[in-house]
Amino acid sequence: MPATTTSPSAWWAQRPPAAGAAVMATGILSVGLHLSGHEVLSRILLVLACLGWLGLAADFVLRLLRERGRWLEEAGSPAALTAVAATTVLGTRFSVLGWQSLAYALLALATVLWPVLMVDVVGRWKQRMPGAVFLGCVATQGLAVLGSTLAGEEEVAWLARAAMVLFWLGLVVYGFALARFDLRQVARGAGDQWIAGGALAISALAGSKLIAADSPQLYLWNQDDYDVLRSVTLTLLLLDVACYVVLLAAEAGWPRPGYDVRRWSTVFPMGMTAAAMLSVSTALDVPWLKGPGQVLLWIAVAAWLAVAALAVAAARAELRGGRAPRHPAEGVRSRARR
Repeated sequence: MPATTTSPSAWWAQRPPAAGAAVMATGILSVGLHLSGHEVLSRILLVLACLGWLGLAADFVLRLLRERGRWLEEAGSPAALTAVAATTVLGTRFSVLGWQSLAYALLALATVLWPVLMVDVVGRWKQRMPGAVFLGCVATQGLAVLGSTLAGEEEVAWLARAAMVLFWLGLVVYGFALARFDLRQVARGAGDQWIAGGALAISALAGSKLIAADSPQLYLWNQDDYDVLRSVTLTLLLLDVACYVVLLAAEAGWPRPGYDVRRWSTVFPMGMTAAAMLSVSTALDVPWLKGPGQVLLWIAVAAWLAVAALAVAAARAELRGGRAPRHPAEGVRSRARR
């Protein structure tokens, strides 16, 4: 019997919302490489992230128009918030490049998507959730990062203050998500358990961006505000590093070989931790953090290359074998039943 094949368009149409984490991972590595001075590599990854974002955005719209039932089901999954997070990561990179109009457009798009998806996603939260539950915090802090970055670049005080509100709201969302996170995912998760640390990392990045946005012209924060923001940012970074160590040890203790689309949700927190460390080093004038940040950045790059290679191999097998990809939600449901 001849082997069946799947067309590239049909294969792409089966991408689950969790695939948005690939754009998040690629985008934040572009940010991190820029912060460490590797501009050529940073821009190459930015192009790849943009191509991924455009493909997923087109699929997002087509599902909304043609498969409304499927769109509504997927919009309520925690992974749907990768749409917001990925958009804010790209917007942040474009703002640093000086493309402020495009960054504002992406901020506006993310701001529109955020409440629509958040209400649906949070409304479906249950007990013993996978690591994707922390995407509520990641999406909220993504808005804070992009807003504070634009505020600093453009000297817009109200945008920085709005970003500050989102920063504190993101921490509240993290607390609620933590209460619903299934701690067994640390040993059993397929990759998205790392978002527990990634949410702390993007929160620390947001804190550093809020501090960096201040200037004598804006005078956003008084000394008390600055001291609190600095202490909270450093605490978040410390908690993130501790979480990174625990999750890395769990990977060694309970190996999970093979490819799963949720492995991009492992790469993203790794890259975000590196970017947060590099940003905090500059914004809070802690120069000794730069060295560890660069080491973690290259570890994240290595992880990106490994996951990308596995993803390409899995895609080739699916295209040649005519197999539909395994939807991440299936694994979550099966573990919940057990």
